[in-house]
Amino acid sequence: MSGTKVAVVGAAGRMGRAVCAAVEAADDLELVGCFDAGDDLGDLSGADVAVEFSVPDASPANVAHCVAQGVHVVVGTTGWTDEGLDTLRGQLAQAPGVGVLVAPNFAVGAVLLMDFARRAAPFFESVEVVELHHPDKVDAPSGTAARTAELVGAARDAAGCDPVPDATTHDPDGARGARVHGVPVHSVRLRGLVAHQEVLLGGPGEMLTLRHDSFDRASFMTGVLAAVREVGSRPGLTVGLEHYLGLG
Repeated sequence: MSGTKVAVVGAAGRMGRAVCAAVEAADDLELVGCFDAGDDLGDLSGADVAVEFSVPDASPANVAHCVAQGVHVVVGTTGWTDEGLDTLRGQLAQAPGVGVLVAPNFAVGAVLLMDFARRAAPFFESVEVVELHHPDKVDAPSGTAARTAELVGAARDAAGCDPVPDATTHDPDGARGARVHGVPVHSVRLRGLVAHQEVLLGGPGEMLTLRHDSFDRASFMTGVLAAVREVGSRPGLTVGLEHYLGLG
């Protein structure tokens, strides 16, 4: 059945294979191309939208190629820097009408967790993020954890909150984790896990725990397909699926 034509870049990976299957199962979408490392993307087999799940080192060039071809892009590869996003904005300025979504997570529950954490953070003295993934993941912290910490940190700044309290003065091995926008972020890599995150918020005498678990990559497909259907009507760069869900 003819519909929006979709190409998948990174099609041989775990997420890429899941996206290919989800697109093929959707009545209003047509899978026209599957590309992986070393393949010539060319005209992306005439796709209207490309879904990009590769690796951090390859993603910016892949996305730039798609934009130059006038193809909308849904990007699930994590590890994008602020500088990389600024470069992408410049590329999109030369391609009016092309839309790109860069999203750290496509699970609706994970997007809601980030929104809940952003809203809750100004009401608590302490906040930390713990993300847990399979050991084949190449980047740490996860894109979801970094995005969560950025949203939480910005919300606390806007509310005039004091820095997260921490009396640690000696931590030669980095046991206190990374700091993202002033928020401690801890990464766990463990066989058997898929993608999991906790946000711990503490105040005098209480703690609020927000947790999301993806047990299967099927959890990401609802968001991916929603993004494929929407990205063409959103020119320019959008960061975060929440903007497509009315949360941003």
